[in-house]
Amino acid sequence: MRKYFTTHPSESWLLVVLLLMIVGLSLATDQFLTLGNISSLLNNNSVNLIWAVGLLVVLIAGGIDISFAVAASVVQYVAVFVLELFGGGNWAVGFIVAGLLGIALGCINAALVHQFRIITIVVTIATFNAYFGLLMYFSKGKFIYNLPEWWSARVVLLEHQGADGRWAELNLPVLVMLLCVLATWVLIRYTTTGRQLYAFGDNPEGAARAGINVAAMQFVAFGWMGLMAGIGGLMQVNITQEVVPNALIGRELDVLAAVVLGGARLGGGRGTVLGCVLGVSLVVITQNGLNLLGVSPFAFKMIIGAIILIAISTSRLSFGPRLTGTPVMRQ
Repeated sequence: MRKYFTTHPSESWLLVVLLLMIVGLSLATDQFLTLGNISSLLNNNSVNLIWAVGLLVVLIAGGIDISFAVAASVVQYVAVFVLELFGGGNWAVGFIVAGLLGIALGCINAALVHQFRIITIVVTIATFNAYFGLLMYFSKGKFIYNLPEWWSARVVLLEHQGADGRWAELNLPVLVMLLCVLATWVLIRYTTTGRQLYAFGDNPEGAARAGINVAAMQFVAFGWMGLMAGIGGLMQVNITQEVVPNALIGRELDVLAAVVLGGARLGGGRGTVLGCVLGVSLVVITQNGLNLLGVSPFAFKMIIGAIILIAISTSRLSFGPRLTGTPVMRQ
């Protein structure tokens, strides 16, 4: 245990803080540690964790992406019309369509970064606005309720009725979340590509000299983020049973805060799936605890802002050019 604390200090302290929060909230309110509340947290925040593991890969590679929530909204809207071509489709077709659309949007980010040597945060700010502007222009802000039955139908994996008569259930998005977390863990932990992403994020110039393909790293990182954005968008529709063009805007900052809180560095080369899961859990539990205690939701936004500010101020601030393929001087 002591060795783990030494080798994984971020994850270890985060786990301690998380356990203390759980104990504190359990004593402060009897609604927190109930099956209904826990299952609701898992179901409603599964999409955030799907996005978080995608963003983790981008951060490991030394980049940053704040356009994924808008990309997910674009995938939702476009998928409705693509699925009509398949007679409504099914879950298999839905995952393929959402995944491919998300990858395409992610590769646009990678292509812009690679071709024009623009820092990643500037590129994703630009695509954030471009995607959102195009989405609102073509959708005119209209909601879509007429969805294929399979897409809007709730798929219950487990359910249990508590002593108070309330039902607790785990739905399909939780299973998809677990699979996305597992796939990301395998990618960054057990594949050559994952090791190259870490090496490229930690020292892009040295990695390029060692023969690592710069363009490939860019497209893998942003392509994976796009895939997770598409899958997350698909699951969000299953949760809400509607497509709302601007509903996901703003959630990208919550996810970013959770991932950097979990130990991913805004300079690249560091981050784990476990830390990502713990970071998302801490942010989710903090928000849920404040709600149960009747604290203003604006307090949560202040916490998110503080996390991002601290993460940026304590990083080496060299994450911008790292996915451009240009030499980066250590600060």
